[in-house]
Amino acid sequence: MKKAYLMILSFVLFVFGNLYAQEEFVQEQAKLLTRFPFAQLNGGIVVLKAKVDNCVDSLNFVLDTGSGGISLDSTTVAELGFPISKSNRTIRGIAGLKLVDFAFNHTLHLKGLDVEHLDFHINDYELLSSVYGVRIDGVIGFSFLRRYIVKLSYDDMMIEVYSPGLFKYPRGGFMLHPDFSNLPMYPASITDGRNVNNRFIFDTGAGLCFLLSKDFVDDSAFLKKGRAIYTTQAEGLGGKKVMSLTVVKEIKIGPYKFKQVPVHIFDDEFNVTSYPILGGIIGNDLLRRFNLILNYPDQRIHIKANSHAYENFDYAYTGLGIYQVDSEIKVIDIIPGSPGDLAGFKSGDVIFSIENNISRNIQAYKNLFQNSIGKIKVVIFRDKEPMILTMVVKDIRKK
Repeated sequence: MKKAYLMILSFVLFVFGNLYAQEEFVQEQAKLLTRFPFAQLNGGIVVLKAKVDNCVDSLNFVLDTGSGGISLDSTTVAELGFPISKSNRTIRGIAGLKLVDFAFNHTLHLKGLDVEHLDFHINDYELLSSVYGVRIDGVIGFSFLRRYIVKLSYDDMMIEVYSPGLFKYPRGGFMLHPDFSNLPMYPASITDGRNVNNRFIFDTGAGLCFLLSKDFVDDSAFLKKGRAIYTTQAEGLGGKKVMSLTVVKEIKIGPYKFKQVPVHIFDDEFNVTSYPILGGIIGNDLLRRFNLILNYPDQRIHIKANSHAYENFDYAYTGLGIYQVDSEIKVIDIIPGSPGDLAGFKSGDVIFSIENNISRNIQAYKNLFQNSIGKIKVVIFRDKEPMILTMVVKDIRKK
């Protein structure tokens, strides 16, 4: 009888235990809040339109997983007349440290979505505007991304924003579980002379494939001996930064492998990568090859190869820094000994056409430079006089 009683009690506990488990609380389903298009600039940079507070005009924002907050351009803040609050907070980037002011408690208006109580730090984006030929009014980073699930489709150039909750991810692809502070950091492996592993900042605001700390490159000694290395320049917080440019045999992120990947190497004097904790940055010229689901609330990022996955990388090397200045496309920086230097370019030259393209569009001109290995003809104006220069664009895969 006692044995039968114990069996009945076990059965009751089993049934009620399972009933209890079936009644546990779960997250609500994530809901689509808005959907809107974005534009893409050189290097895969994502730019979207938004308004701030009651301002009538839309502003251009870079969507940047490499930003620990949200920011506005100093000129834009002055034009909008926002009150500025001094602070003792410092931000850092590849080219410097900067003490920043703030514009507190503003609302960002996206299509169909108002994001309230945002504190914008204030930065100077004049250089970025000149680089891309598009006015950059601000950068949207962690302060926005931490509140939502954000889906980026590079196939149809659309952004979808969802409320936090249970999310149905597309079939295929791969789920990353990055380490988070306010920036996502994920392991990747690099193979050249030998294989090395480290973690890298997942940075949609970086218009390159990979940016590696020189300390990481030197200590790991993974580069193949005799690998061709070129001097180049990049733009970031604090201004311009001279870097090295080369190609590595393979980079692997999750199950995805990419061959012959261009990488930039920089002297991380401001400790952006906190080496040896991190090895560098994964930029958006590589990340744009995936459709991304950024789920900061659950600390997950889903990546799925898209139609751009195996497009050619940019292997062209000119050594020229071109910028849009007062509606003209000007050569400003020239690396000594580079193809641009050997072709006779001078700082201040105004580019009129490249290979008969007279669009005077800096995005088009940069694309032509990036896809024209070998001889190209460039018509310039120097001191208002026209000249034709022939440049032999190098392939960085070769010595």
